[in-house]
Amino acid sequence: RYLLEFGPLPGRELQARVALSTVDVAGARRNLAEADGLTFEQVQMQATAAWERLLGRLQIDADPRTRRIVYSALYRALLHPSNIADVDGRVRGPRGVVMQAPKDAASSGPSTAGALPPRYDSTLSLWDTFRAVHPLHTLLVPERVAGTVETMLAHHAQQGFLPLWPVWGRETFTMIGNPALPVLAEAVVKGLVPAERQAAVLQAMVETSTRPRPDAPPWAQRDWALYEQFGYLPFDRYTQGESVSKSLEYGLGDDAVARVARALGDTATADRFARRAQGWRQLWDARLGVVRGKDSEGRWRDPFDPTEATSPMNNPGDFTEANAWQYSLAPALHDAAGFRDHLGGPAALGDWLDAFLARPLPRADKHLGQEALVGQLAHGNEPGHHVPWLYAFTDRPQRGPALVRRIARSFYGTGPDGLVGNDDAGQMGAWFVFAALGFYPVMPASGTYVAGEPLVRRATLTRPDGSTLEIVRSATPGVRLDGRPMDPTALPHAALMQGRRLELGPMR
Repeated sequence: RYLLEFGPLPGRELQARVALSTVDVAGARRNLAEADGLTFEQVQMQATAAWERLLGRLQIDADPRTRRIVYSALYRALLHPSNIADVDGRVRGPRGVVMQAPKDAASSGPSTAGALPPRYDSTLSLWDTFRAVHPLHTLLVPERVAGTVETMLAHHAQQGFLPLWPVWGRETFTMIGNPALPVLAEAVVKGLVPAERQAAVLQAMVETSTRPRPDAPPWAQRDWALYEQFGYLPFDRYTQGESVSKSLEYGLGDDAVARVARALGDTATADRFARRAQGWRQLWDARLGVVRGKDSEGRWRDPFDPTEATSPMNNPGDFTEANAWQYSLAPALHDAAGFRDHLGGPAALGDWLDAFLARPLPRADKHLGQEALVGQLAHGNEPGHHVPWLYAFTDRPQRGPALVRRIARSFYGTGPDGLVGNDDAGQMGAWFVFAALGFYPVMPASGTYVAGEPLVRRATLTRPDGSTLEIVRSATPGVRLDGRPMDPTALPHAALMQGRRLELGPMR
């Protein structure tokens, strides 16, 4: 720690130049030298120009309030992950060992900016950001995706498993599941991972889902024996808590592995992980219509209150910053149609969502993720961010856009209190950007979006090659891309990246 004191400086300006390195002082000095000869004003102008280029990839026609919220949200969604590699490519990895930032991270993917500097991404808030931040990057800054993928592979090579929540290159073991898996699967299915690297991606995904982690902290997953044996984590044998949430999150990762394996023609691996991904069905209490903790003998946890939120920080239980109602929707993040059919079809899912949104939440505690409430939906935390778009799978799809508008109006603003909850490295912001565009990545690893109705009148998305996609709020019901009708529950990313005009009309 340095404490620097300066006396009165009347009429004088004090400037400081600071550089950081994960490696050593020499690396920090080399990083600092990159700004030699530049004044503060020049650096400020360069930063402003860089942000204008990024934010300018999305042009919208909307009222001033909506414009301000959209661009503030987009700015936050593009802040992270951040590059922590030194200018010479050195970086300290998850085990503290110095390594070189992967070469492919500096060159793969489409770019209009010429050669990129060495890149090693950190501040990967993956439990939050797999839902909308990374999908937004594939849409607006696809040239960044290969660097993130290669960072994850380098992290896996040194640590033995893919990142969970790294900061400054080191693993924090924050949050649960294997949230890197849907991010990688999404990159593969969207064509943003070179063919020659896809086998390495699948290998890392499988090893992350099967290898023991003996040096992980007590609250983290150390092995897979119980999960493999039961298809879920029985709360009497797995005593670290969050057993239901962890089981469902691992199922999400299993589905991601299955998708990549199937894309690469590895049928045996695909079938194995597809079966694992269905473990949530064992935790579904059909009588109550929610997921519920179960022990190794198949007995439900009792007593049980499905409205009680739990969190390992201050109220340990079977769920992670959520309650049973809220986590019951987790399977829809990888199998929305299967979740709908399990409930009994479109009408049954519609009834379930209506009840979910109408049911009051007693004893709401923001420290347990219970804020920005609409019934049981807590938009201030990530597990419910996909909920409004699930109405597209019901017999009453028009209720989804109405809920999106209500959330946008109630929980986002332009003042100091304009963001309810924790932005979580851009996830709350990315949600609003997708809401403004009128579609959302309900199942990120599928490479598709679910359509709704835009909050803006018109938007133009500029791709890195300079081509554009125009998104229009239409008075004609339905979804059309270049005049062709599209399935609102499965709008392909590949089609959007080739299309010229997307028309989103009222949902009926």
